[in-house]
Amino acid sequence: MYRNTTIIKDKKGRDVLLRSAEEKDAEALIDYMKITAAETPFLLREPDEISLTIEQEQAFIKAKKNSENELLLIAEIGGRHIGNASLMSAGGFKRYRHRCEIAIALYQEYCGLGIGKAMLEMVLDIAKKAGYEQAELEVIANNKPAIALYEKLGFQKYGTFPDNMKYADGSYADAYWMMKKL
Repeated sequence: MYRNTTIIKDKKGRDVLLRSAEEKDAEALIDYMKITAAETPFLLREPDEISLTIEQEQAFIKAKKNSENELLLIAEIGGRHIGNASLMSAGGFKRYRHRCEIAIALYQEYCGLGIGKAMLEMVLDIAKKAGYEQAELEVIANNKPAIALYEKLGFQKYGTFPDNMKYADGSYADAYWMMKKL
């Protein structure tokens, strides 16, 4: 649907290319999922749970490319994949068509440099143009930098999901549901 290509500057003055994902990105995206899952406790999966094949990831990317209201946005510096953000419908039912879900993750070394904010602003702009009326996300309650970013962009907390995740060590983490009217 949306074929976007934008260059922004990060806080270190580097050019960051923001673009729609292509099937050729599948292998880099799988590697990225494995590495970021190991870098942070804030994502859904453990690294060993990521077992997608390149073909499965290519099919996922193709579905996003062919969708009229969804997007997978890639961030690159110097041709290296550093993160991505997604825009997904909240469901195929008419009563949910006004809602979208967004998600974002960056390699840890690229967090706090303004890249995530620029990616989210782009995704939210596209969501509004696609006709969505509200954007929703779920965030782990102790992910304070992400929550601060979401709040800066106008998201508000609307609920808490206790014990949303259970980690390998037996500990739990709550999550917040956040939403922004577009």
